[in-house]
This record gives sequence, structure tokens and C-alpha cells, in this order.
Amino acid sequence: MNTIVRLMLVFMLMFVAAPAYAAEATQMWKCEMDDDASEEEVIAIAQEWLKTAKTMEGGERLKAYVYFPVAVNAIGDTDVWFVVVAPSFAEWGKFWDKYIDSPAAAEAGKRNQEKIVCPDSALWESVKVE
Repeated sequence: MNTIVRLMLVFMLMFVAAPAYAAEATQMWKCEMDDDASEEEVIAIAQEWLKTAKTMEGGERLKAYVYFPVAVNAIGDTDVWFVVVAPSFAEWGKFWDKYIDSPAAAEAGKRNQEKIVCPDSALWESVKVE
């Protein structure tokens, strides 16, 4: 009984405390570029992806970034990071639910797989520090 009451209290506190800080949903993909791909091509691919993503429910307010390493220790096969930020996890969830089965997303992935492949990703909670 004590455990259930504690879990309910924790849940209620999380529900009330969540609006205290605006956490963004940040999906980060580790990508590998083909040897012939240029940074300009990768940026164009990212722009095309974002344009498609913004047409889907929940994707209207997405932001995207491409990170190219400049000075790093060995990072394995990661040539570039593709980062997408949603204003909230609710919006990310709406978007992701539509994205998974989207023919437009599948087509964009097929079109660009010769230039860039992003096999690994992680969803992060990001909180702006002021």
C-alpha cells in the first residue's frame, strides 16, 4: 500500500512540476557520410527532410541542426550528427507516430541512402539553461 501511495505522489509531483521548465524533445542521429558526399549535400538532404517533416502532424514546429565534427577524439564511424528538436514530447510523439508509416519519409530515406546513413539515434530531454 505504501508503495502505491508513493508512486501516486511521485506521479502527481511530476505532473505538477513538468510545466516549471520547458523540456524539449531532442532526437540525435549518428550518421555516416559516403566518401563522395559533401557537407553541402548533407545540409540539402537535412533541409529536404525538415521540409517533409513539417508537413506532418506534430512536425510543424520542428527545428533541425547538422553538426559536423571539427576537433574531437575518436568518435567511431560518426561523420555527422543530425539533430531534430521538438518543442515538447507531446508534439514529438504526434510527429513520430505519423513519421513511422509515412510514405514521404520512406521515399526521402531511400533517395538519400547513397549519400548518408544514420543507423543509430537517441531521444533526449533537453532543458534550456538560463
